[in-house]
Amino acid sequence: MGSQPRPVSVSDLSDLRRTQSRRLEVLTNPLQVKQLGLIEYEAAHKIQEQLWTRSGEPWLLLLEHPSVYTQGVRIRPENILVDPKTLDIPIINTNRGGDITYHGPGQLVAYVIVDVEIRKEAIANHVYTLEQIVIDTLIASGLDDAKRLPGFPGVWIDERKIAAVGVRVARGRSMHGFALNVSPDLKNFSAIVPCGLTNKSVTSMAAEGVPATIDFLSKQIITRVANHWTGGAFTISSENRDFVSF
Repeated sequence: MGSQPRPVSVSDLSDLRRTQSRRLEVLTNPLQVKQLGLIEYEAAHKIQEQLWTRSGEPWLLLLEHPSVYTQGVRIRPENILVDPKTLDIPIINTNRGGDITYHGPGQLVAYVIVDVEIRKEAIANHVYTLEQIVIDTLIASGLDDAKRLPGFPGVWIDERKIAAVGVRVARGRSMHGFALNVSPDLKNFSAIVPCGLTNKSVTSMAAEGVPATIDFLSKQIITRVANHWTGGAFTISSENRDFVSF
């Protein structure tokens, strides 16, 4: 005699509703991509804050910043190795995780603003996903050695960091994302301890002998972000650059 079917529980129904909701979101809300070019950090941050309020809308901002140092919520002052007053590059406080890092031309920044399920390990899983997107993009570009380094966030070539990851997740929604060193001026990292990691160096695709364009890498990242969050569906947004009409 066959086993009796297990009664459907409230938990089963909740799981089903969440699954149906995610499927519906894929159908109704494709990833919206905005390519902002070279944009000041503060201006891009204001756009992120506006998009963060639009729950249910997955967004990807791709851009470069003029030279700037940004400090995360875990900044340690000793990781600035020179007198800040002597720097020609501004230092800005941010609400992302992590320590201090450098952004500048030749570095592709991706801000991934999506809903994140509120549960244990959600932020760690979100960081893992972003790291994997970068790793897959680098491998597709010819950097087969791209990997994680156990115990250290970001993406690495041996013990040289090629991409930093820093996020903020609040009320089930993410901000910030990752910064991939394509061909930035690596000398600008020498004034800081990047991400607060001593005895670790920074590299770029150019320094590793793998040339790539921002356009090629952007297409790779768009495809991978869309595949993960919206079943491959995306649209290039034509909304105003400054989002002043929101």
